[in-house]
Amino acid sequence: MDLAAIEAIRQLKYRYFRALDLKEWDDFGACLAPNITARYGTQAMGEPLHFDTRDEVVDYMSKNLGPGIITVHIANHPVIDVSGTTATGSWAFEDTVIVPDFKVMIRGAGYYHDDYTQDADGGWQISGTRYERIYEAMTSLDDTPSFKLLANRWDPTLK
Repeated sequence: MDLAAIEAIRQLKYRYFRALDLKEWDDFGACLAPNITARYGTQAMGEPLHFDTRDEVVDYMSKNLGPGIITVHIANHPVIDVSGTTATGSWAFEDTVIVPDFKVMIRGAGYYHDDYTQDADGGWQISGTRYERIYEAMTSLDDTPSFKLLANRWDPTLK
């Protein structure tokens, strides 16, 4: 068992989610292999999203998860199998998405299934990613009169 590779992949997935939630698009892109196969999509978004390059993924995320959308992703319970310079991983995850302009909050959970490749310098990148939802729920914040957003990193009036 290659514990160093497993830990490097765990750190990679944590960095992927942290960069996504903090909108650090260069760091987010660095987590992805240039020819990544990414399959995303939720009931709230309608149709699935399919990307076949790093640039497509980063472009989409940066344009659609900008400062007007708050996200938090939590990943745990990884199962990672390493075989030389490739690996696979499964992650339980939970996510929360708040869209203040539309007064909506989406919560969900599921399992990510990833493929990883090790580059020539020994670093790991995500070469394939997809997830299967266990649940997804949307709440209109108009239906929750007590809801008040007290802090928002991207809204200077709420810092």
